[in-house]
Amino acid sequence: MRFTPTDLPGAVVIDLDRLEDDRGFFARTWCADEMAEHGLSTRIAQANTAFNRVRGTLRGMHWQDPPHAEVKIVRCTRGAVWDVIVDLRPDSPTRLRWIGVELGERNGRALYVPEGFAHGYVTLEDESETAYLMSEFHAPGAARGARFDDPAFGIQWPDVGPLVVSEKDRAWPDYAD
Repeated sequence: MRFTPTDLPGAVVIDLDRLEDDRGFFARTWCADEMAEHGLSTRIAQANTAFNRVRGTLRGMHWQDPPHAEVKIVRCTRGAVWDVIVDLRPDSPTRLRWIGVELGERNGRALYVPEGFAHGYVTLEDESETAYLMSEFHAPGAARGARFDDPAFGIQWPDVGPLVVSEKDRAWPDYAD
């Protein structure tokens, strides 16, 4: 695996080292030793999958408050998504800055999302599926969110949408300090 830091400290893009032959390829997608060597959390409490029927489906922006704050490793295993994270850490020099990364089955890329970040994505293709590794269990009482179009973030989403957004994600309030 190849680890590339992003402009938001602690957030890392993880690319696969593919071993290819006539059958296709083989690649390691998780290794606790390699993660630890890069200073990344190796705790996995849950693994989740989300399937999205249509292009332009938006999920986010979500996080969990402490003490249930979570690290996420997000990979798109079918189709493609534009994955977005926002730094919400109170003392961070990049507070309220965001980045977007294309994740998809063709590039095999994953995004390591540290604690203290909001996360969401919009699908770039029909029938897109994402897989998440989570460092903490889901705690409904700690679940938080902000609207994808919150002016505090100023996220510039791709032209594909969002076309499909859940009522819950539409109802999140503006982010407030």
